[in-house]
Parts: sequence; structure tokens; C-alpha cells
Amino acid sequence: MLSSLTVDKLKVILIIDLIIVGVFSGAYFYLQSEGIISGSVKPATFVFTDLVVNPVEAFAGQPVQVLVNVTNIGGFEGETIVDLEVNGVVVNSVSVVLAGLNTCEIIEFIVVETNTGVYTVKVGDLSTSFLLNEAPPNTSKIVLSNIKANPYEVWPGESITISATAKNPSSSTDSLMMTLFVDDVLIETKLVELAADATTQVEFVITASYEGLHKFSLNTLSSTFTVVPEGYHTLIVTRVGGGSKPLPFTLNGEAYEARFFLELLPVGEYTLSVSNILDVGTGILQFASWNSETKSSTVTFMLKERMTMTATYDLLSGYASCPSLYIWNGTGYTYVTDVSNAGWLGYTGYINPNGEIIFSGGNPYDYVKLDKNILTDKNGYFDIVLSQQWDELFYMDYVSLLVVDHPIGTDVYTSMTNYLNKGYTGQIYTTATGEFLAPVSAINEKGENVLDAILWKDGNFTPGVNGNDSPTWNNVIQNQLTLDFGDLSGIDQIKLVVTASVDWGPAETYYEWISKFETAASMDLITENTPIVPKPTLEILTADGVWVEAPQDRQIPLPSDYTARTFAVDLTGLFPNDTTEYKVRFTNFWNVTYNYIGIDITPQQDITIISLKPTSAKLDQFWDIIDSESTGAFTRYGDVTMLLQEADDIYVIGRQGDRVNLQFYIGDFPEPAEGMERDYFFAVACWFKDPPNAWGYGFTFTVDPMPFLNMTGFPYTDKENYPYDTIHLTYLSEYNTRIIS
Repeated sequence: MLSSLTVDKLKVILIIDLIIVGVFSGAYFYLQSEGIISGSVKPATFVFTDLVVNPVEAFAGQPVQVLVNVTNIGGFEGETIVDLEVNGVVVNSVSVVLAGLNTCEIIEFIVVETNTGVYTVKVGDLSTSFLLNEAPPNTSKIVLSNIKANPYEVWPGESITISATAKNPSSSTDSLMMTLFVDDVLIETKLVELAADATTQVEFVITASYEGLHKFSLNTLSSTFTVVPEGYHTLIVTRVGGGSKPLPFTLNGEAYEARFFLELLPVGEYTLSVSNILDVGTGILQFASWNSETKSSTVTFMLKERMTMTATYDLLSGYASCPSLYIWNGTGYTYVTDVSNAGWLGYTGYINPNGEIIFSGGNPYDYVKLDKNILTDKNGYFDIVLSQQWDELFYMDYVSLLVVDHPIGTDVYTSMTNYLNKGYTGQIYTTATGEFLAPVSAINEKGENVLDAILWKDGNFTPGVNGNDSPTWNNVIQNQLTLDFGDLSGIDQIKLVVTASVDWGPAETYYEWISKFETAASMDLITENTPIVPKPTLEILTADGVWVEAPQDRQIPLPSDYTARTFAVDLTGLFPNDTTEYKVRFTNFWNVTYNYIGIDITPQQDITIISLKPTSAKLDQFWDIIDSESTGAFTRYGDVTMLLQEADDIYVIGRQGDRVNLQFYIGDFPEPAEGMERDYFFAVACWFKDPPNAWGYGFTFTVDPMPFLNMTGFPYTDKENYPYDTIHLTYLSEYNTRIIS
């Protein structure tokens, strides 16, 4: 239900029509009395009539519209300045150019005053007034979400519908004043009234102006739309599945190769073609379909709006990284991501002067947000599958489903994990919904401003470098991103929402990089323990211009590979109290690239987290592998539910082609409490081991030696070992009876 303000706007339109009619009839008699019609011609002369304010009574802070009619009663074209005075002070001025003799124009001003009282408005010799009352306290419980512009991309002069969902979760009728700004210019306000537990879609229709990216906000929500030259639209071409190697394709016969192709092209017909078979270095992929569900690798389409064409590939052979996570969607299984990037075995620490490599790090935990719009129960159960598609060994220790209830109108993200944070189990943060504050600048290690690449989630990533490509062992070039957040003084809580991925590059360069250090050690060039792969760091700029490393439990993670994931980074309390610059710096040895970074300044909300353990877990073989060289005592096929209840170094041990099918009973789980909504996270603790010719370093491709939570690194030293106590020995003898030699 819309307020009387909208009705008042309709009245204003009628008033304007009457003004125009009156002006033309009244102007005739005025001109005749001045002798203009009788033959003599006067220079440009301007008169002001019909000064109107709308509404005449409003709340403090609410916009008031001021309209005035300007008429050139002279015989020649001329220009005049229209000054708007409020309480004797000129607050706005507009230049008006009008042709002579009967030409008029309605000029509009918007006045926003935050204090109560009577305000006198004056234009020329005309004056009127309006009254501002004290605004009622902002106690509305109505929550806004799902802000968007439709269409996102338009031509100048076309209409755009800006919409948001308004929900009243309370038990009584409530109202909320909604204010729309576009590029920081007030456009319109609406009062929304909702009955208890009611939901409505609120829409504003605007007209696109000049070309470029435009930001709009609706109360606390914000987003963007773009205006492109008439006759053009944006085409995006990308791919998913198996590695991050650029996609080779042809567009209307012209060859391209890009990880993310984005071009502004003339409207018309296009033919897009990709290879049926794609070699990504570590594996061979086969084309499956386009996002339009077309199964042919060649597709013809009309570009008549902003379009994204995504080619999906499936693995035929080879490997990539980590077990793959799938969820039941009601008719089949949807791929989500590969898990436990931090659980990779073989993170190098440093090399000492005698050439010995010391390994460190390793954190098996991972937390994956599941799309609640896809996750579907099957007979009262959520069905989740972890499959090992790549030629790796995995040691799955623990799984759970986290049910997270949070206030309506908020969102939730995890911090993911850093491979150096031993046993760190992550943190779930609440944030605003929709878009967040944007950084002022984003400068990479080359001094390039890459801000445009991180302003929205469009698949366009910042360019990165790989430390393996550094010129020498003692001249490491790292991937770096320096972010300037502008003025955040007075903000109590600061969180980043980051979408990123890591591209490891080919394994051969990694071995070449390690060999440079071994050669340097043999030549006595290494005089102290020297990192081979420097750790990822988050640094804060102090008031005196010094970069200080953030505490380890607040460090940035290495994001997942191949599939970009969104995570939160908590910066609350890290900036010095006396700082005037809010800057952070991300540094990574590996090629970490960023798709989106936003700043959330909303307070952390109270949430409820319930961890559900798997009701059942079954290990089986879904793919018959004949060429893997992995060996050892693997877990026998069948029921493995008891092995996944706790993180206790009692594993489900599998290899390429193995699958763990998990079920979580949610049949009698209570609904969220009033005012709360629900999200789901999959939690897993899992180690994985690559073959020696593909990133595995310092060990053989066998089950033993086995990792454990308290190890210093892998491979570990002779002074530590897997816990061979009675409980673990019993587990080994009862479950790990599938011997592959």
C-alpha cells in the first residue's frame, strides 16, 4: 500500500498541466498589454509564476518538491538564472535558456531539511512556505532484501525497474519510508505499509541517462546498473569445470582465448564455438553443455541484451585437486565446489642452510555455504555426495551440516580457513544483504588500479602472478593487492566480503622453483632458514605509514581453486585508533585473483548454529580406475558412518573413483524462530595427497605415512608419528582392509 505522497505527486502533475494552460492564456493578455503583439519587439524578459511546494507538510528529512513556472515574454531567445531561496539563503540555482514569445518551462527543485519548523521558499518575487514536523522514531521492523535493476544493462532513454522485497516479520501492521537515490541524487520516496507477516515487491521505474556504470541505493541496500551505447550490448564468455586454464573459442570465426571474455558488441547474430575436448594440463575435459542447455559445442544466438555464455566441461581423465562436493537438487546432483584446499599435504615451510626442507602447515577443515534454493530434501533427508574425481588419496575425518538461523534481512558467510591456522574451525559472520560499500582504490603489485574488476560479481577477475615465475630464488615476486577503504572513522565493525580463487599453475614450475633453493643451499648461498613459499599475509597500514601483519587467526585464506567462493574477512579492531587512512594489503605467493571485494559495516547479529552429524555415510566406487599408481590399505566399501562423527584421526581413506554418500535427517527439524531465516553450511575435515609427479613432494603415493591433526607439517619428522594407540590400531585393522598394491 502506497502513501499519500504518491497521490500528491499525481496532484502535482495535474497542477502542472493547469499551470501550462493558464500560462498560455494569461500570457496573451499580458503580452498584448505590453504592446508586444501590437508590433514592437521587447528583448528577452522573464517572469516567474505559480510557485508550488509539495507536500506543504512533511517530516524532517523528507524531501520536498518545489515547482515554479518560468516564461520568456520577450521577443528574443535569452538566458536567466533561477535562484531558490530557503529562509533567505540561496540553496540552489538553475540556468534556463528559453526562446522568445510565449515559451515557458517548469523548473523543479528538491529541498531536504533535517530540522523541524516553518520554511519560507522564495523564487524571484514569489514566496510560499512548508512545515516540517518531527519524524516518528525509526522503529519499523520491515526488512528490505533482493534489490535489483531490471534490465541490468540498457541504452540511454530506456526504462529500468528498480525493485526490492519488503517483508514485515512482526505480528502487527508496520510501515517503512523507502528512499531511492541514483548516483547520490534523490529520485523518489514511497511509504510502504504491510500487514503482519506480509511480503510485497516494491518497484520504482526510472529512465536511464548517460552512458556508464550507475550506482543506486534504496535505504540501506545498494546495487548498480549500466548504460551502454545504443545498438550495443555486452557479451560474456566463460567456462566451468576442471581447472582455470583459459577457454579457447571462436566468435563469428575469429579466434579468442580467455578465462573471462567481456566485450561490448553490436546487436546481431553470433556463432560461438568451443572444442569438444579440452586439455587443461592436469586433465582431459569433455564439453557437456552451454548454460542455455544447448548440448552442441557450437551455438548460434541473437545478442539483443547483456548475455553470459558459460561452457560446462566434465573430466574425462587426469586430476585437479580435492574431493568434489555435490548436493541433491530434487532431480539430480548439483556440483558445488572442491573442498579442503587447506588440507593439501606438502606445504613447504623453509629450507635450512644444509639443504633440508622443513614442511609446515596443513589444516583439513573447510566450510562451504550451500545454496538453499537448490538444496532439496529427499524423503526427509539432505543428500550430499563427496566424490574423488582426481588421482589423489583422501583422508576424510569428519563431516557435519551446519544449520544457521540469522535475522531476516542479513546474510551469512564463513571466514574459510588458512592452512597455517592449526585446527582453526572457522567463524560465521553476519553481513548486510545485496551490495556493500566499495573500496576507493585497488592497486596490484604492478601499480595498476584494478578497482573495476572487484566492484561486482561478474566473473571478471583481477590479473595475478605466480611466485614460481620469480626470476631467482632470492628475488620473489608475489601477488599483491592494496585496498584503500576511504574514511571509515567511527565505524565499530568492519568486515570484507571477498569472492576469489587461486590458480596454482603447472606443477613443473613448482619443482623448478624448489630446485633453485636446493642448488643455492649446495653452493652455501643460504645462510639461514629461508621460506620457499612465503605465507599469505594480511597487513594493516598504521598511522605512521608502516605495514603491520594481522594476527594469525585473522589472516586471509588461500581461496578454493577452479571454483570462486565467497568468504568473509573480519577487520574489526585491527585499525589503529589514531589512523586517518584505512588501507589493507593482501600478499600471496600463489596466483590469487579476486572477482569481488565489498566492505560490510553492519554489527554482528545474534545467530543460532546447530551442527547435524550424518545419519548415514556409505563409501563405494562410482568410477573404475585402472591407471592410478596409488597404493596402500584403503577403507573397505560399505557403511562408514561411525568414522565421520568426530575429528579424531580416524579416517575414511579413498582414492580416485571413490565416493562417500552422506545423508542428514531433517524431517522433524523445527522451523526458524520468528524474525529469522535459515542457511546451510557443509563442514568437513579432510586431508588429501597428490601423486609425486603432480605437486606431491617429499613422499610416495601411498596411504602411509598417514597425517594427523597435531603434526607440525607433512611429511613430518622422525620425532612424531600417527597415534598408534589401541583405538587407532583397532580402527586400522577393522576398516582399512581394501589392499591395493
